[in-house]
Amino acid sequence: MATTGAQLRIQLLGPVRAWRHGVEVALGPPKQRAVLGLLASRANDVVGVENIVDALWGGDVPQTAANGVHTYVGGLRRALEPGRGRRAAGAVLTSESGGYCLRLDPSDVDATLFVRSHGDARRSRGEGNADATLRLYEQALSLWHGEAYSGVPGPFASMERTRLRDLRLTAVEEWAADMLAAGRHAEMVTELTGAVSEEPLREKLRWLLILALYRSGRQAHALRMYEETRQLLSSELGIEPGADLRNLYQQILSGHPELCSPVGDAPPVLLAGREAAFRGTPKPVQLPPLARGFVGRARELAQLEAVLDDESSRHGATTPVAVVDGPAGVGKSAFVLELAHRLIDRFPDGQLYVDLRGTGLQGRPVSAADALGQLLGSLGIDASRIPPGLAARATLYRSLLHGQRMLVVLDDALSADQLRPLIPRGSSCVLATSRQRFGGLAARDGAHLVTIAPLADEESAQLLAGLSGGRLGGQEEATARLVALCGGLPLALRIVADGLAANPDVPLTALVEQYAAEHGRLDRLTVKDDAVASMRSVFEASYQALPADAARMFRHLGLYSGPFTVQIAATLAETDRDTTRRLLSLLTANHLLEEEPGHQYRFHSLIAVYAAECAEREPPARRQEALSRLAQLVSTVPQPRSSARDGDWQGVRAVSF
Repeated sequence: MATTGAQLRIQLLGPVRAWRHGVEVALGPPKQRAVLGLLASRANDVVGVENIVDALWGGDVPQTAANGVHTYVGGLRRALEPGRGRRAAGAVLTSESGGYCLRLDPSDVDATLFVRSHGDARRSRGEGNADATLRLYEQALSLWHGEAYSGVPGPFASMERTRLRDLRLTAVEEWAADMLAAGRHAEMVTELTGAVSEEPLREKLRWLLILALYRSGRQAHALRMYEETRQLLSSELGIEPGADLRNLYQQILSGHPELCSPVGDAPPVLLAGREAAFRGTPKPVQLPPLARGFVGRARELAQLEAVLDDESSRHGATTPVAVVDGPAGVGKSAFVLELAHRLIDRFPDGQLYVDLRGTGLQGRPVSAADALGQLLGSLGIDASRIPPGLAARATLYRSLLHGQRMLVVLDDALSADQLRPLIPRGSSCVLATSRQRFGGLAARDGAHLVTIAPLADEESAQLLAGLSGGRLGGQEEATARLVALCGGLPLALRIVADGLAANPDVPLTALVEQYAAEHGRLDRLTVKDDAVASMRSVFEASYQALPADAARMFRHLGLYSGPFTVQIAATLAETDRDTTRRLLSLLTANHLLEEEPGHQYRFHSLIAVYAAECAEREPPARRQEALSRLAQLVSTVPQPRSSARDGDWQGVRAVSF
């Protein structure tokens, strides 16, 4: 086999990833990763371009498919061999007659290594070395980090996902059978629970789990599992459980001696899955520290605390969930942490915290599956025992938290679908934050939604004065101007307060004038080298999360400074009224717009500055066309001189072309 010095390692058992010399490389778009997955699965074999096309597109092949393959290969070469000259021949990904070849040791591909390790475990099993066999099975299963070829399109990836998934479940069944033979039934309950959740109709998995539960002293649970299996098979397939399951059920009912553990000195009742997970694991205490100088929100805190306290006292019938939403910089995280610290005593089993990174300020959003992996690790589950699929992880997570009073804080959620799998059932409580309002989570899941508005002027002044190092003592006029410029957003107030405290030698009036200038204001509302502490960055994250049509509407609205109607927005963006209403509702739900009485909309003062910057991203000709359409609207709509007609035109920003 040809080898190279590239030291390349590839993961297919989970999201497709690659490491070169131990450093992960960016693999590009999904179809490019699909090409790598195909070539890695056939390491050192030449794969024809036609085969690659079939693997990526199947029967729906576009005319540009071959060119697309060449483009993806070029992208992979740049990622895998960054030092290679543009015209130099590839050493890792080579061009061969009619196709391409990925040259590396097959054992550096986790899927190939898994198949080999599974085979080694089976051979060891035949030789009768129980301890060595279990180690080999566990080594093989530890290679999995999620669904195989996760997120990779194409018929080849789909077939490989199915093949490898079935092979993994077979390995789990064989490992579980050996664990039962060794009398280690309680240790396998967690793994089998996840596997059954992933493949609920696989009777062999359920047989193993029912027996493991029974041998762990959990007879009632084992019988409930059988009844659940019977109902599932009947409703899904219209059949009864097979002979093996029925026999096991009858043996449990009769207390048949054959069901006893084969290990004579094993204790009669071992720790079950949840207890084993928590044994030796410190109670999670993960809440970040409180924000310094927190002010206001007394009414919202008291109301939400009372509601959650009332729900959590109902013997775990439902899990209290509260989602706090609001615009960027309004203090959602600080509010939720303040509330969480007030509730700590009600949840003695600990506090879990996950930053879901929904705004993308610190990398891509965390998927629900990855968040569950983090939560399960915090609950004491070893990484090698965490099941790969989302459904299996969610089931295990809920099983572990059943009967626990745990406070779960989920910061910066992107969507309701990201949150739902992270909500346990029972006596715990979930607090979350988001820049979007999750109406569906309230309607379907009973979540309490709380929108946090900017601080009142008095509270803003209190926060500003308390954090500025005494610079504002007796300076009511300067304080009022700075409060107005920040628009009640705590992040902006904290940035300004830090600037005042950090520049004691600069006259206060000079600092106020710097912040007062609209041009470049967002440049001054920032902390160097900290994107999270920058008003422009947090607004940009909200803008980047918008669909393309909503982002275009936002840019066009940036041409206009005053309150506007649906008609004005439709004219600026050249959209029909229904589309305009939909886009304005979307911008409002994302807290980039505020709806006022009378079907009017307006920007928060700082978001208006940012929107004006975004308007500059439109080509000058399009900006001019938008303003011309608005001018024509104003000139043709018959209105009294004192009406909104003059205000409409006066609201247009002075923009450069």
